[in-house]
Amino acid sequence: MRAELRTIVEDNTTKKGKIFDYIIEFLIFISLTAYAIETLPDNSETTITILHWIETVSVIVFTIEYILRIYVAKNPLKYIFSFYGVIDFLAILPFFLSATFDLRSLRAFRIFRIFRAFKLIRYNKALNRFHIVAKLIREEVILFLIVTGIFIFLASAGIYYFENAAQPEVFKSVFHSGWWAIVTLTTVGYGDVYPITMGGKLFTFLILMIGVGIVTIPAGLVASALTKARQMEEEEEEAILQNKQESTTDSEIKD
Repeated sequence: MRAELRTIVEDNTTKKGKIFDYIIEFLIFISLTAYAIETLPDNSETTITILHWIETVSVIVFTIEYILRIYVAKNPLKYIFSFYGVIDFLAILPFFLSATFDLRSLRAFRIFRIFRAFKLIRYNKALNRFHIVAKLIREEVILFLIVTGIFIFLASAGIYYFENAAQPEVFKSVFHSGWWAIVTLTTVGYGDVYPITMGGKLFTFLILMIGVGIVTIPAGLVASALTKARQMEEEEEEAILQNKQESTTDSEIKD
């Protein structure tokens, strides 16, 4: 029974597995839509009641799914503390907290309902590829974040040197200059904080040029990693298909 349930819950290549996935995907979309509608002002009592029942039914199904995944998992603890296990838990946590405790402070936990959007990753092969990408570029991303942190500090210190005397209220310290450094390096440029001295303007131009290069680095890393992840999936599919063909051939020889 456990093996059959595992096939339905974890294997989306079978007919039953696909139906199971489609049901969960549908409920995720419905529950997220209901959550968005809840934020609308002046909802009628009928709408509020319908939204409440959608939330209740969704949580019941998500809870059953969570329990089933623990039951069929070869290593339950590994699933519980995995990325998907944590997301599945956070998706149902707010409902049970609000049902158990009638405290206004716990309403903040309702924000965790947005984590249901991450549940879609499991049921979409293309989205699930990002899980492989995260592993492939983990070290490069860490290096990128370290280098970016260094540039932010240097930019903060540089603009403080140029602008502190001219704008002491805006660039009070290196820490206060950090906001300008982040906005400029990411090429967002809100315009709420900007240099007025000639040295500050030239320094800003230099930082903008560096920022253009920094922004493109993650895109290149992800693009190359996605290509590699796709190749890995194709190789894995070919290996599975070859194993099935070999198994079929062996069975025919035995017969």
